[in-house]
Amino acid sequence: MLDYLRHVATEIIPASWPSWLSIVILCAGVALVAVLTYYIAIYFLRIVEKVISRTPTTWDDDLLNRRILRAISQLAPAITVNWLLPALFGHTPQTFNLLSTLTSFYILWAVIHVLTVFVDNLYGAMSRRPKFKAYAVKGFFQMFKIIFIGVGVIIGLSMLIGKTPMTILTALGASAAVLSLVFKDTILGLVASVQLTANHMLHRGDWIIVPGLDANGEVTDISLTTVKVRNWDNSVTTVPPYSLISGPFRNYSPMKEAGARRVDRAIYIDINSVRYLSEEEVDSLAAEGFLSEEERNGGRAVNLGLMRRYLERLIGGHPLVSSSSTLMVRQLEPTPSGLPVQMYFFITDTNWVAYEHCAAEIMDEIYATVSRFGLRIFQTPAGTDLHPLAKK
Repeated sequence: MLDYLRHVATEIIPASWPSWLSIVILCAGVALVAVLTYYIAIYFLRIVEKVISRTPTTWDDDLLNRRILRAISQLAPAITVNWLLPALFGHTPQTFNLLSTLTSFYILWAVIHVLTVFVDNLYGAMSRRPKFKAYAVKGFFQMFKIIFIGVGVIIGLSMLIGKTPMTILTALGASAAVLSLVFKDTILGLVASVQLTANHMLHRGDWIIVPGLDANGEVTDISLTTVKVRNWDNSVTTVPPYSLISGPFRNYSPMKEAGARRVDRAIYIDINSVRYLSEEEVDSLAAEGFLSEEERNGGRAVNLGLMRRYLERLIGGHPLVSSSSTLMVRQLEPTPSGLPVQMYFFITDTNWVAYEHCAAEIMDEIYATVSRFGLRIFQTPAGTDLHPLAKK
């Protein structure tokens, strides 16, 4: 076939024509054949696209979409030209070597383009599926693209200087220290992304807090060099992945999975208001439903102890408080600001707004209840508290 093409070319172009004119005519003919080959490939690949769109699965629609089919079609003219070059330009070594190198560069670029587009399609297909959506796999796909492009650059350089790729790799190995310094953030980000994903430390959609970096919100993207956190005020904080490995951060996703969110709050009681209650006060509290029969008939009672037991019943009776998790009202070590009484329980609705409303409702009742037991909440005096003293 190649001999026949060579014979046809010599018959069409008279030997009396200048060599440069023959080369121009042959190049124009090869370019025309390349364009025709491209459109023929496009036609057949559109048929393939229609067949793919009719299949029941959606994976092939995402992986073999129009973008990658167009990238594949760009290989057809290059392969055709590479096949025609020996027959049409074999008699002119310089022209043949130049065109062969350019064609090889084009084929290399087209192959790398197909591979990178396939990686993008694979990432897009995984990110659109719920079971893969949360995984931080973007860094892996970016790593593969960098590898493909790096291999393409090395092979391209080997074509340009006429050396083997191993020779170039050896030369690059000698400058590894310089490369590691230039690509330090990329290398650290790659290692951190692998650790975060392999250890299931972070996923897209997680609520995280990173102390010192003003990041408190939902993770929207994880790449080789950045982790984007959309804060609750709709601002975006960009965090380097390796900072999440080298330093602490808080992830609230296990809280959502557990279905309960903790409330850990304390009120400070004026210790001078802690005392025994009289029988009349006990009867009054019992009549209002603050005491049980056992507490009413239990003899002398301390107001703080009665309030603690009542608060446990109050909190435990709320419909959104988890009955299967820890619930307690306890004293902490006294402080100069009073005696801390801690409320420790879990709310089953982890939604931020519903959680805050439920916790506020419970604390409202607690604040209103304290005075019923003859107790006072300690707070630092304000200017209005000192006004009456100044008048005296």
